[in-house]
Amino acid sequence: MALAFCLLLPLSVLADDGVTSSYSPYSIYGIGDLMTPGTAYNHSMGGVGIANRNRKYLNPLNPASVTARDTLAFMADFSVHGENKYYFQGNMRSAHNSVNINDLIISFPIWRSSAMMVGVRPLSSTGFGYRTEYTDPAIIGRTGKITYEAEGTGGLYQVFLGAGVTFWKRLSLGAEASYSFGHIKKEYRQVFANASYSGANTYYELSLSSFTGRFGLQYEQPLGKRAKLCIGATYALGNKIGGYVEKFKLSSSTASSDTLFVHVDTLSHLGVQPRLASELGVGISLRVDDKWMLEFDYTRSDWTKCNFSTVDGFAANTSVGIGKSIFSTTVSETYRLGFELVPNRNDIRYYMRTCAYRAGVYYRRDYYKLDGYDIHSIGMTVGMTFPVFRLHNGLTAALEGGRRGGFTAGVANNLIGEWYFNFTVGLNIFDIWFQKPRYE
Repeated sequence: MALAFCLLLPLSVLADDGVTSSYSPYSIYGIGDLMTPGTAYNHSMGGVGIANRNRKYLNPLNPASVTARDTLAFMADFSVHGENKYYFQGNMRSAHNSVNINDLIISFPIWRSSAMMVGVRPLSSTGFGYRTEYTDPAIIGRTGKITYEAEGTGGLYQVFLGAGVTFWKRLSLGAEASYSFGHIKKEYRQVFANASYSGANTYYELSLSSFTGRFGLQYEQPLGKRAKLCIGATYALGNKIGGYVEKFKLSSSTASSDTLFVHVDTLSHLGVQPRLASELGVGISLRVDDKWMLEFDYTRSDWTKCNFSTVDGFAANTSVGIGKSIFSTTVSETYRLGFELVPNRNDIRYYMRTCAYRAGVYYRRDYYKLDGYDIHSIGMTVGMTFPVFRLHNGLTAALEGGRRGGFTAGVANNLIGEWYFNFTVGLNIFDIWFQKPRYE
C-alpha cells in the first residue's frame, strides 16, 4: 500500500491545484465534462470493457474483471490523454489543445482466484473561456461598450480500490469503493469601457468531494473448444456531493475594485444538495482463442435529480446580462462497439503480427441539455498495442475522432459544435512477482 500511496500522491496534488485536463464550452455546467473512463486499452476499442476478460491488460471498467489474470502476476497501467478540439458556431471558429494524465493503476493477487486493484483517474474536467458584447442599443447608447466574460478551470479526480473473486471458474464478482475530490473555479465578469461605470464580477470556488461505490459481475461461457461468450454488468451508486462553495462579488472599474460580499455555503447544510448520479452498464463479448474479440456495451445514468440547476456555482451563467442557467440535467446514455485482432501473438519472425490491432465506434448523449436540446457525440477509435520486452508488457496507442453538438437541430438553433481528435498513450506492465523460491 505504501507503493500505491506514492504513485497516487502526484495526481492528488494535480487535482488540488485545479489543473485543466480538458477544454469545452459545455463544461461550464455542473461538475464539467465527464471524462471517458478506462485505460488506453479501453480507449482503443471505443471505450468498451464491461464484458471484457483479458489476462494481459488491466480493465478498470468492471471490478469483476480484475480476476482475469495470472495468479502470480503484478500488473500496472499508466497512460496520458491528449485532446485537440475545433469549435464552430455560426461564423465563429476556435481551437484548443490539452494533455494530462489519464490513469494510474496497479493490481496484484490476493488469494487463489481473488485479486485487487488500486488507482486514480479523472472524473470530470472544467475548462472554458468566452467573451461577448451587449448589443441592445438602448443600453450601450447610455453606458458605452459592455463586455461579458466567463472563465473556468479545474476538475475532479477519483481514487478507487477494487477487488474481485471468481467462483466455479466462470462467474466473477467484484466491488469497488471510490473517493472523488477536486476544485473548480468559475468567474463571470461584466466590463464597462466607460470608466464612469463599475462592473459586477462574480466568482465561485467549488471544493468538492464524494464517496461512492460500484459493483460488477461477469459470466464466461465456453462455446466449443475455441470461443468464449462473456456477459457483464456494472452498477455504480449515486451519492451526495460534499464540500463547500465560496462565492464572492466584486465591483470593479478601471480605477478601483471593491469587494461587495463573500459567502461560503457548506453543501451538506443546503436544503437541496447536488448529487452524483447512479449508473447501470451491461455488455456482451465474444472471444475466439487469442485471435480476435468483439464487444458491445451500453450504459445509462439518470442525472435529472442531481440538482445542478438549483445550486449556486453548479448552474451555468451563459446568458448576457442574465444570471440564469439555460442548462438542465437529463438522462445520459452511451452505446459502444469494439473489436480486437491479434494475427499471431507467438510469431517469432514478424513483429507486426504479434501486435494487437483495435477499432471501435460509439454514440453518447451527455448528462445535460442546452436550451432544451440534447447534446450528442458520435465518434470512432483505432489503436494498437506494441509488445515490449517479454511476457505481456506493451505500449498502447489509441486515436479518437468525432463530433459533439452542432448537428441538424444544433445548427438550426445556433448551438456550439465540436470536432475533436484525441489520443491516449499507455504503458502496460506485467511481471511475475509472487513465485516461491524452489531452491535454497
